[in-house]
Amino acid sequence: MIYSFLISVLAVYVAAWLLPGVHLNGFWSSVGLTIVLSLLNVLVKPILVLFTIPVTLLTLGLFLLVIDAIIVLLASKLLSGFSVDNFWWAILYSIILSIVSSIFNSIF
Repeated sequence: MIYSFLISVLAVYVAAWLLPGVHLNGFWSSVGLTIVLSLLNVLVKPILVLFTIPVTLLTLGLFLLVIDAIIVLLASKLLSGFSVDNFWWAILYSIILSIVSSIFNSIF
């Protein structure tokens, strides 16, 4: 469990480093962001997915990217060491974060 948490911290840090519209204040902010994103994905995301099932089905699942961006923007409001410039950077950050996480999980 600690191993997957550290991979997530590293993925959060690398994804923020790759995008100029996403600002992260160091390693400890990435630890905090990993915790906040995990909590939001467990507590808030299922509620948003449940309320948006018709739109998600209509867009063939692409609306889940919007939900992920909303989670990232909510995390930027809750955490002072993390900020995202706008909604489009949040969508791109969620995409890059899942790609980097997949790469790190396959390597390590």
